[in-house]
Amino acid sequence: MAETQTNGLEVLETREWLDSLDYVLAQGGPERAGRLLQQLSLHAKRAAGVNLPFTATTPYQNTIPSVQQPPFPGSQEMERRIKSLVRWNALAMVVRANKLQEGIGGHISTFASAATLYEVAFNHFLRAQTEGGDRDLVYFQGHAAPGMYARAYLEGRIPKQKLENFRRELKPGGGLSSYPHPWLMPDFWEFPTVSMGLGPIQAIYQARFIRYLENRGLKLSTDGKVWAFLGDGEMDEPESLGSITLASRERLDNLIFVVNCNLQRLDGPVRGNGKIIQELEAIFRGAGWNVIKVIWGGDWDTLIRSDRDGLLVKRMGEISDGQYQKYFVESGAYFRHSFFGTDPRLLKMVEHLSDEQLARMRLGGHDPIKVHAAYKAAVEHKGSPTIILAKTIKGYGLGEAGEGKNITHQQKKLNDDELQMFRSRFGIPIPDDELHNAPFYRPADDSPEITYMKDRRKQLGGYLPERKVRAKPINPVSESHFEEFYKGTEGRDVATTMVFVRLLGKLLRDPEIGKLIVPIIPDEARTFGMEALFRQVGIYSSVGQLYEPVDMDTLLYYKEAKNGQILEEGITEAGSMCSFIAAGTAYANHGINTIPFFIYYSMFGFQRIGDLIWAAADMRTRGFLVGGTAGRTTLAGEGLQHQDGHSHVLALSVPNLLAYDPAFAYEIAIIIQDGIKRMYVDQESIFYYLTVTNEPVPMPEMPQGAEVREGILKGLYPFKASEKKDTKLRAQLFGSGTIMFEVLKAQEILEQKYGVAADVWSVTSYKRLYRDGNDCERWNMLHPGEAPRVPFVTQCLKDAPGVFVAASDYMKVLPESIGQWMPRPLVALGTDGFGRSEGRPSLRDFFEVDAKHIVLATLTALARDKQISRETLQNAIKDLGINPEKPNPAIA
Repeated sequence: MAETQTNGLEVLETREWLDSLDYVLAQGGPERAGRLLQQLSLHAKRAAGVNLPFTATTPYQNTIPSVQQPPFPGSQEMERRIKSLVRWNALAMVVRANKLQEGIGGHISTFASAATLYEVAFNHFLRAQTEGGDRDLVYFQGHAAPGMYARAYLEGRIPKQKLENFRRELKPGGGLSSYPHPWLMPDFWEFPTVSMGLGPIQAIYQARFIRYLENRGLKLSTDGKVWAFLGDGEMDEPESLGSITLASRERLDNLIFVVNCNLQRLDGPVRGNGKIIQELEAIFRGAGWNVIKVIWGGDWDTLIRSDRDGLLVKRMGEISDGQYQKYFVESGAYFRHSFFGTDPRLLKMVEHLSDEQLARMRLGGHDPIKVHAAYKAAVEHKGSPTIILAKTIKGYGLGEAGEGKNITHQQKKLNDDELQMFRSRFGIPIPDDELHNAPFYRPADDSPEITYMKDRRKQLGGYLPERKVRAKPINPVSESHFEEFYKGTEGRDVATTMVFVRLLGKLLRDPEIGKLIVPIIPDEARTFGMEALFRQVGIYSSVGQLYEPVDMDTLLYYKEAKNGQILEEGITEAGSMCSFIAAGTAYANHGINTIPFFIYYSMFGFQRIGDLIWAAADMRTRGFLVGGTAGRTTLAGEGLQHQDGHSHVLALSVPNLLAYDPAFAYEIAIIIQDGIKRMYVDQESIFYYLTVTNEPVPMPEMPQGAEVREGILKGLYPFKASEKKDTKLRAQLFGSGTIMFEVLKAQEILEQKYGVAADVWSVTSYKRLYRDGNDCERWNMLHPGEAPRVPFVTQCLKDAPGVFVAASDYMKVLPESIGQWMPRPLVALGTDGFGRSEGRPSLRDFFEVDAKHIVLATLTALARDKQISRETLQNAIKDLGINPEKPNPAIA
């Protein structure tokens, strides 16, 4: 009896407090109520030590209550009809493709769940041009691409034939790529996003780069937004969450994430035993983001408003995502019994609803009014980025074919009954006898639907997605910036890294392109000797420098500035690469020819962020990747994880990347000059990879002759001919990077000790030679009746006498890649294997790429040709101090 009275008293007290709070809300508004709650919490803690349990989440309900929803500005019925047409054509595209060719693939269910999220955005928010002359940038979810194609078809931007050739781009008339790929569809897609996780991190750095451009005066400050449409399963990728604190720290209120929380990833629930929306809310709220949850549709509003005691919200929060997924596929009766049946009071709340009505209760992500309210709040929010967590059903509308089921991500075919159900559910005017072929449907141009959707896009500045090159070519860069490096250093030792930094400093001072250069560093400026640039151009900070740096009294102090030019990204190669991509695509995205130079430990490029480099290639990014401290043996002491002997091998895989391993200052100057011309004057969709090292070596003067410049750019040229002209023993030695200096030492030893006249060639780019050789082979195969083309390396070496030996600081497969086009067999030396913590001489001896091993390789090749005896070879091994029993570095 006493317990009953106590419980009754608690209920009464709770009701009184709630009524009081309602009064404060009515009289003082939400801000006053919030202050009061904070004061009560503080008082309870001080007076009685009451510690409220910490929670980073809010209740499992919509962030924006129904009473705060703005009026919907369009025609809900018209937009529903348009959305149905888009749904049908997206589905028909995938179904038709798989009827025509078994296993061609495609995805139906992602867009089916996100159709409302996209349709509201397209009709009311995504701006191709803002009033201020800017525009919104949109990262579309990769698996939702069929929906973007279907909408563009209705807009008249994609012909029916291309829809018929979805995922069959090589068909006559062309087709459509599987996912967003700017390389394949350069007038349509802007950002490749299907490699999941790359969309979120790129969107963050894109939004930050926009602020960088604005703060540096390269772009007017406008209200353009960066939108990223993402999947909840995608948020498990480390790139999705790894940089979210940057967005809040930089107060990027121009950034909006829209996460389609359909609770499913590819194989099953994202969090079957948890709640992904609550988990993401906690993560992003903790990181300082504005979080908007869109969980329940308008069908739930009356129930939620009548939930005075919080029973319904409590029950909503108890159910796991796996169980919610079960509700999506079960009957209304099951939903009533399992969800509401745990408490008679909950059952009472829904007794006026039939089982069919319960089964049709919409989620927030499928309710355009709820979605519109969230988007409007997001675009109006100031001071921090926003994430919208919208709950949907994967495969929405597919019914028994896959709505809400674990198999739905892989669903690509529907039988006639399933097509009929989908057609009828969304009111598509296609007769039964035509359904089997899943025909496309587009109303007439003057129909209300087409007129409405075109008018909405006109009001928002044009169509999306659409890619345009907005920047005009720059003027050629003055030759004077590069001439200094043609002269050499007159015996002074200089690392190629220092050469690069010196050249970069000169370019930064250029009155035309200086302001366009974007130096990007992942917290290694002093490693690369770039600290002089701190003072020269400053480090970008959105707030300037709010402190006095500890090295303020030094010449090269750490200078941050709001208009700073250097992007000093901290220890994040992925983030730095995203800045490189943002800067390297600004010529299209913003109409500004920014020229990024991203310098980093070469080991942490292709190996660590190869996926982003591939995306950069797809995106037609322009700029210079500079692999510092490059090569397996040039980085003394660091060891296995830092010493790079394979980045140039990995660079072979990127089609539009030009890769160079220069040895000398003049080579670097000519390559960078050529790169700026080709990318920013000639507007080629290419980008560059250069490797530089921190090993000081004497820089020679550039040899005379036009063939030198041509050879540097094409990959090969004669650097130093032998002074011995009368010997029968001849060799051709090929060097690159700092191993070139071991090759030059070997040339001296061969001439002085063994009577071998060796000519030295500089190989600036094995990749250029490899590509050229394959291009010639292909042309010759396809044109047997015409004079065969000769690879550049073959042309260069056709009259070169003797054996061929190549040495590089990279794996042997790199020089071996061009061996087939050499007149005689090539002996390749390289650095296969793990790195070691050692000094340079010991490392080169260990990997067998130092001068003595180059000499041995040359003598071995001569012995194989029977030009010297085996005895001479054995004596050379002893004289050179080589241990024939040393471990094999490739497996040691």
